[in-house]
Amino acid sequence: QVQLVESGGGLVQAGGSLRLSCAASGRTSTTFAMGWFRQAPGKEREFVAAISRSGRTASYADSVKGRFTVSRDYLKNTMYLQMDSLKPEDTAVYSCAAARQTQVVDTMGLYDYWGQGTQVTVSS
Repeated sequence: QVQLVESGGGLVQAGGSLRLSCAASGRTSTTFAMGWFRQAPGKEREFVAAISRSGRTASYADSVKGRFTVSRDYLKNTMYLQMDSLKPEDTAVYSCAAARQTQVVDTMGLYDYWGQGTQVTVSS
């Protein structure tokens, strides 16, 4: 079992930045590929970013490419999502997930563990 807890969400103005954290406990997170997803009100959950088990490879949704950066700290068992140049359309609940995979995973159904989510609100 792996428990995931997100933090770092909040209210920010358009153009601002936030850094989300996803702390993993239980089985070591180093055996998992990890990712971020988001769900805006009235919309389906969508892929945001993912990082491979080794941390060498990352993948991003086109809507966040060049603005968001995913990373992981193995000593702290934590994954991060640095979000810059935020837009109102980035407003959503952001959730992290872990998959028993080696490579990056951008498919929601392949993830095995999920956090509860953290709210990000970007005002215009």
